[in-house]
Amino acid sequence: MSDQPAKQKLWGGRFTGKTDPLMHEFNQSLKYDQRMHAADIRGSIAYAKALTRVGILTKEEETKMIEGLEAVGREWTIGQFKAEPDDEDIHTANERRLSQLIGSEIGGKLHTGRSRNDQVATDMRLWLLDEVEDIQASLKALIRVIIERADKERDILLPGYTHLQRGQPIRWSHFLLSHALSFRYDLERLQQLIPRISVLPLGSGALAGNPFAVDREFLAKELGFKSLAENSMWGVGDRDFIAEFLMWASLTMTHMSRISEDLIIYSTAEFGFVTLSDAYSTGSSIMPQKKNPDSLELLRGKSGRIFGHMAGFMMTLKGLPSTYNKDLQEDKEPLFDAADNISASLKIAEGVIATMEATDLADYLVRKGVPFRETHHVSGRAVALAEARRCQLNDLNVDDYKKLHPKFDDDVVQVFDFEASVERRMAIGGPSRKTLDRQISVLRAALQ
Repeated sequence: MSDQPAKQKLWGGRFTGKTDPLMHEFNQSLKYDQRMHAADIRGSIAYAKALTRVGILTKEEETKMIEGLEAVGREWTIGQFKAEPDDEDIHTANERRLSQLIGSEIGGKLHTGRSRNDQVATDMRLWLLDEVEDIQASLKALIRVIIERADKERDILLPGYTHLQRGQPIRWSHFLLSHALSFRYDLERLQQLIPRISVLPLGSGALAGNPFAVDREFLAKELGFKSLAENSMWGVGDRDFIAEFLMWASLTMTHMSRISEDLIIYSTAEFGFVTLSDAYSTGSSIMPQKKNPDSLELLRGKSGRIFGHMAGFMMTLKGLPSTYNKDLQEDKEPLFDAADNISASLKIAEGVIATMEATDLADYLVRKGVPFRETHHVSGRAVALAEARRCQLNDLNVDDYKKLHPKFDDDVVQVFDFEASVERRMAIGGPSRKTLDRQISVLRAALQ
């Protein structure tokens, strides 16, 4: 049903002239803010309940309004919501459709005392809180897979580098855990950010508060916010939580870029420390011997994209006067894109690290001039032999290695001299087995 009068924007009462079509398109944000449809419905349902508590709605009107809002939400969920040309943003679209379903006499009351200024700020915080929960889970999964690899692959030795020059022997596990520790602190920073996102603006009105004394503490509890905006001007104008999330994402992706760079280098034939899974690599159309680390290169590249969002939004923020200004519409696309890309990046990185293979025997054979693809198979046979004998790789003798490949020589035992060197470094933070136990325990505890 529809008893709504001529289509009118939420702010249209003062205006008599028509909006320039180009300006309408320039101003319209529904094409990207529609992804907040669920958050907008949640906020409106809570606000309807608050209006009933102060006598603006009857209980029957509240029930009808909530049923209507839930119906609008279902249309979005199943892909049946039909936007109309005058739907300027997600708030306009949802309220227009609500009035079509339940009539404008009741539907029009939803906006009583509420401004799009406090509405959009509430929607964005609700949306970001949900995204952060997913991102946090993905970050934990990435840390977990690094920890598990480090735990299982302690026998693998690598050269450690400073200035990209070989320095001292380390364990592969020690290298992995160095990156896991960066991500661990990223996780901590993200968790510390949540209370600053979880601040309720709803009930702040356009800038000077709600004139109908809605119970904002009720709204905060109803929507699951940890606190509420204590100043209405701040409530509608604050976007520090977005800037902070973008800063967090930029730093996290900097760490992502650094581990990607390490693994890109380590996967080259010149280094030959790791082999990426085919699932995360591509080949060359004219050089069939090449295996390109596209996944890692894209992860490295995404860091610049996300940092750009942060820098651009900070430039938008820095010149704004108090409270809400339309410039703040520019907060959404960088936030949405950054959240999408860091979420995908964490999942891709988890897959890359879970499926790659590493060996230091391969490194030994590469130095002997054995093609890298062949070294991988030889190293695998050495591991299989050690497993069959229920011993470690360093327990195999020189003859065992010579039978696996003619390029193995007496100096293969030097590989295991590195083992003794690594084991001597037992101070906290070092690469010995004992100190790795501590690092793994600390990281596992951080995931609890």
